[in-house]
Amino acid sequence: MSTTVLEYIDSNKAQFKEELFDFLRIPSISTDSSHRGDVKKAANFLVNKLKSLDLDRVELFETEGNPIVYGELTTDNSKPTVLVYGHYDVQPPDPENLWDTPPFEPTVRDGNIFARGSSDDKGQAFTHVKALEAYLESGIDFPVNIKYIFEGEEEVGSPSLVPFIKNHKDLLSCDMVLISDTAMFAEDTPSITYGLRGLTYMEIEISGPNRDLHSGVYGGAVENPANALCEIIAKLKDKDGVIQIPGFYDNVKPLTDEDREAYKKLPFDEEKYKEELGLNAVKGEKGYTTLERASARPTLDVNGLWSGYQGEGAKTVLPAKAGAKVSMRLVPDQDPKKIAQLFSTYVKSLADDAVTVMITEHHGGHPAITDLSFYGLHAAAEAFKEVYDKEPLFAREGGSIPIVADFQKVLGAQSILMGFGLDSDAIHSPNEKFALKDFFRGIKTSAKFFELLPDYTKK
Repeated sequence: MSTTVLEYIDSNKAQFKEELFDFLRIPSISTDSSHRGDVKKAANFLVNKLKSLDLDRVELFETEGNPIVYGELTTDNSKPTVLVYGHYDVQPPDPENLWDTPPFEPTVRDGNIFARGSSDDKGQAFTHVKALEAYLESGIDFPVNIKYIFEGEEEVGSPSLVPFIKNHKDLLSCDMVLISDTAMFAEDTPSITYGLRGLTYMEIEISGPNRDLHSGVYGGAVENPANALCEIIAKLKDKDGVIQIPGFYDNVKPLTDEDREAYKKLPFDEEKYKEELGLNAVKGEKGYTTLERASARPTLDVNGLWSGYQGEGAKTVLPAKAGAKVSMRLVPDQDPKKIAQLFSTYVKSLADDAVTVMITEHHGGHPAITDLSFYGLHAAAEAFKEVYDKEPLFAREGGSIPIVADFQKVLGAQSILMGFGLDSDAIHSPNEKFALKDFFRGIKTSAKFFELLPDYTKK
């Protein structure tokens, strides 16, 4: 990239870090309504940063939920247009007592920024704002047209974003979407994610008697909702990890021989994987490797369980209710709505008349795959190579970014998932972190990508 752009990035590292820290200090927790003001504050932070760059247009769009931040700069209509997507909302920090330092007071230790949102997704998304700044403040013509869209509801399923995209197709028209909300395969190992799993998220509530009952007086005569829930959960998968919901696998696109060969080439150390997680053994669907299970096969997992007495000591009670939250990660070509219906039908069939079952469908999203021949991917790969001095890997990821499929469906645009974080960054967990060096390398990689992209459209 231009020496001037590179010099600007290197000479402004301290300022970039402080700006990111200011962003991270805002507790923009979208799942907690008491933080609605903080979410708006984070949106305004981005608006002010984009306005400081003197773009053609910067606007805060109000929605029924949290605001959407938009910005655009048109340099040459003959050049490709890149839509940068990111989210400024974050997960709750709970349990806060497990954080070594306060979750909303960024702290650098061992070269890592520890703070909620540092990797998911404030730190990664902010790299693309700083990359544009490096061009504009250096007086270098920006090589492409760029648009930004930042939302504040990603952590709650993006309910406002899809309607916004559908209602603003012309505004958001682009040649590709650039997203940094994924992870590199390993430290110092640049990686481009070309596949994401989808998601169906469900809640089960089992109700029995009209109140908690004394287990000595009623035990053995009344069905215990907690026992009933455990029996249901035990029947969701068999001993080989195969999901037992009828029809669940009907639309699963099987892994090809080529897919499985590609997985074998990834530098994965299973022993180190177990050691990092404190495990004696891995476990999953029979017939697949750990990496295949974690990114290319569908899953079903209980995310939360509750029922009965949770306090100190003993209380002999039959609980009136029991509940569980269950997520299912989906692969091409599974449909989240269809899976939700299959799940509901099966769970209800497992309960008898002694209890009442209520199933609630929460958010979901479709899986997504980007064509490996797409020119944008090749430009991104070359950018990674020049900044990290390594050939990047192409991998599928087990997580979900539902909006990727929506961008493809509504805008007809493929997404480039240019992740700078690591799976070990503890996103959604205490002590979330993001390597400071990758924040800066992310800015440089983004800048290099923008520089290279016009040439790749000609190939």
